[in-house]
Amino acid sequence: MSPKAPHLWGFLFVYVIFVRFKCMQDKNSVNQKIIFEDNFENKLNKNWSWLRENKEYWRIQNNGLEIRVLPGDENTVRNALILPAPDRNSGTYAIEITVSNYTHPIQPYEQAGITWYNDGKPVAKIVKELIDPPNVPHKSGGNIFIFPGDVSIQQEKVRLRLLVSAHLWIAQYHFENNLEFHTAATGELPLQNNDHVSIQCFHGPQNAEHWVRFENFQIKYIP
Repeated sequence: MSPKAPHLWGFLFVYVIFVRFKCMQDKNSVNQKIIFEDNFENKLNKNWSWLRENKEYWRIQNNGLEIRVLPGDENTVRNALILPAPDRNSGTYAIEITVSNYTHPIQPYEQAGITWYNDGKPVAKIVKELIDPPNVPHKSGGNIFIFPGDVSIQQEKVRLRLLVSAHLWIAQYHFENNLEFHTAATGELPLQNNDHVSIQCFHGPQNAEHWVRFENFQIKYIP
């Protein structure tokens, strides 16, 4: 076998999984089973736990979870909500959340969304993020992006989805007026090892109070 062969097989494997995800995306939602849901009504579901909690900077109101975007990065994020992840060796799952900002982001890389943890380390995510100065080509001239994928957006509210299987993740999004999910990026996951899913925000400004609103968190099993 030539030295390039393993890379070719790796590419083909990722391509096949991507095609499978695309086919699943086209299925009617009736085929998807919600295995966990939290609409943030009055209190958090008991299965959640906090990473570096600061009780002053999160609240639940009007069927939504609101978290202040504090300074920090993926390694020091505060008020990250953590949940044990489903067994992705047993099938394909979709993690979804709706995200909106009360205040337009101003801090470079200020972001909010979904993060996937493996053995305590963040390994995949989909977020709504400010990139300033813009460092990728885009038509609209804005600096709010879906990341990864560097998709420039103008909408204030966006639904984010992270699809996961045994070996692959796919980051997707859709807007209120269009319920079809669009793929922003794909990648490979390490072997399952104490996986967790998190909703979080970070890279907030030091001297301004910015809050992010999260609504309708769901984990779906996709047959």
